[in-house]
Amino acid sequence: MLDPMSLAAITAVLGAVGSGMANEAGKRAWESAGGLVRRIAGRDVAAPTSGVEREAVARVVFEGVHRDPQLALRWEAFTQGMPSTRGASGRPQLPPSVRFFTDRREAMKLLDEEASRPADGRPRVALLHGAEAMGTSTLAVHWGNKEAQRYPDGQLYVDLHGGSSSTALDAFSALRRLLRQLGVPEEEIPPSAEGRIEHFRRLVSGRQLLVVVDHAHSAAQLRPLITAAPGLFTLVVSRHPLPGLDALRIPVGPLADKDARRLLTEIAGKPAVAAARAVLPPLLARCGGSPYALRAAALRLSQPLPAPHVREESAMHEDEPVRTAVEDAYRSLDADVARVYRLVSLRAWPAITPAAAAHAAQADERDAARILAELADRQLLEHTDDGRFRYRPAVRRHAEQAAVRDDGIPACAGAVSRVVDGYLSLALSAARGALPESWRVPPLPVPPDPRDYTDRGQALSVLAAESGNIVEAMRAAEEFGNHDTVMALGQALWPLQLKAGHHDELLPALRLASSTAAAHQPGSRAAGALKAQLAHTLTELQRYEEAEALALAAAADERAAGHLRGHASSVEFLGLLRLRQWRFAEAYACFDEAGEIYDGIGPDDEGAADLPRARALLERHRGRALRGMGRHQEAREHLEGALRFFRERGEAYNTARVLTDLAETRLDAQDHAAALPLVEEAIAKLAGERAEYHLAYLRAMRERCLSRSQG
Repeated sequence: MLDPMSLAAITAVLGAVGSGMANEAGKRAWESAGGLVRRIAGRDVAAPTSGVEREAVARVVFEGVHRDPQLALRWEAFTQGMPSTRGASGRPQLPPSVRFFTDRREAMKLLDEEASRPADGRPRVALLHGAEAMGTSTLAVHWGNKEAQRYPDGQLYVDLHGGSSSTALDAFSALRRLLRQLGVPEEEIPPSAEGRIEHFRRLVSGRQLLVVVDHAHSAAQLRPLITAAPGLFTLVVSRHPLPGLDALRIPVGPLADKDARRLLTEIAGKPAVAAARAVLPPLLARCGGSPYALRAAALRLSQPLPAPHVREESAMHEDEPVRTAVEDAYRSLDADVARVYRLVSLRAWPAITPAAAAHAAQADERDAARILAELADRQLLEHTDDGRFRYRPAVRRHAEQAAVRDDGIPACAGAVSRVVDGYLSLALSAARGALPESWRVPPLPVPPDPRDYTDRGQALSVLAAESGNIVEAMRAAEEFGNHDTVMALGQALWPLQLKAGHHDELLPALRLASSTAAAHQPGSRAAGALKAQLAHTLTELQRYEEAEALALAAAADERAAGHLRGHASSVEFLGLLRLRQWRFAEAYACFDEAGEIYDGIGPDDEGAADLPRARALLERHRGRALRGMGRHQEAREHLEGALRFFRERGEAYNTARVLTDLAETRLDAQDHAAALPLVEEAIAKLAGERAEYHLAYLRAMRERCLSRSQG
């Protein structure tokens, strides 16, 4: 066990606190750490944003606590008062394998050998690569399910969506999904890339796990996911050999004729295959050994083969079996089904819903749902885990080409525009339902989305579920030059940023919305609002320098637009960023400046109704900044003013937040007896709130108060 006053232990504590800022309690702990580090150092110390900077701050703390026993006691009390995070739980599993699987004996043997290779410090990594629809993903999942007993701690699966560089998931987002599968709650996932990598490696270091990484696009996506943990085997699936990845490469080619015939027989049944004996040789040639093409062909085994030419296998392009199978299936569709198939394919929607299909084809939503299910039955769509649908990349390419050919460019553009409009209506309606009191959320569209968004939690869940499609709608609107839609969709993401995080996945969309506003509406309220939103997300991702520049730019835009409420809010946000950076005096100056701007809002001006609450929040922030500077008496005066307001308003959560600030200020002064009733009241206030992490933080504070009082 590490000596808590050792350099390694102090570095570890700073790392743990920095990685825990995905929840309210973690952010509080970070501010507390900053104030304590300032006290130990006797000067301002910049908040660390990298491992090197963290080690430098740890050395400052190490030297201070070994120089002064009282400072050592305070550091020890701080570390003991930190709430413990929940460890990973549960046993993750792979998606189910297919019922009918044949051949691949050589590949399975090579996977067995790599999985059994003695641990020698080299990561166990295998790469299955082959043409699209050749069964590489199926092979990985089938082997993993078959060998489940090798991995008693579970099997992880992440799809990197590497069909193209535009759809590929970055490693940062992939790590979040892997950590969630390991049982790490969303609120405990580190916000920084470095923190996620460290956390993932710690969690897997002593476990026996399989990690299947599907549809990889590049080696860069994979490197942060690779670890030399002795019990870990990483199985990567890609269409290409991925130069730059150190792995055992296992090519996956077409099935031999005998294995293709066996798979077709298992799927369609012996009687159907026997009845189609005459057409079997050309049908197998058309399928080219592709398991996907064989499955699609099995559905039409009793139908006559279409007329198109058949190439010799040696001359066949690697995608030809898929294109042939898709074209055969497409020709068998009824006109209304074929139209939906074509028009939904015109953008790379992450998940296709009946509503989106209805907008694209101008159809009834119930009919669209039936058609999507039929397309999945015919192997032209795939089911997603959440009950929606998606295309295989090659199938979408075929559908898109068919749409251009059969519907024409104007009809295709109209279909995309209707889907974008549908997502705009959904996003604005859900955002308003999730955060109705926020001036940052745009007004409801006309007409609004017909679904009921009166339940805040449900509205937020809809925004989260559709966030990928909303981002794709923003890209489509940007390509069509519809700048107002891009900006409105960006602003509709605010409740998701504020309440649910997802900052890594939303960052590209917020960059697009902010740059669109800057280019087409410079100095406007929209430009200021979107820069502030982007600054918020960059702060949560610990990219402080970029966040600072955007917060300053947001304030300038709001000032230029004459929007006092937005101007004050942007300056206030800059102060909150300064708190995160441990620049407490500068934070206090920002809060004072925001207060002066609020003073300029007259009783009949926009934002006047919200002024008392805005000023109370500023009082709280001033108290936090003063606490960080060690000015505890002044901090208490500001915090007590904020407390009176929130108590009178009956705002339980904000009351609990200020009570926590006051309790921490008392603990800084070693006044445990005065802190205890504040902690108890805060716990009582949160009894009906969903604030698990804040409660855990308060319970740790209560134990600290009780142990010192009894001691």
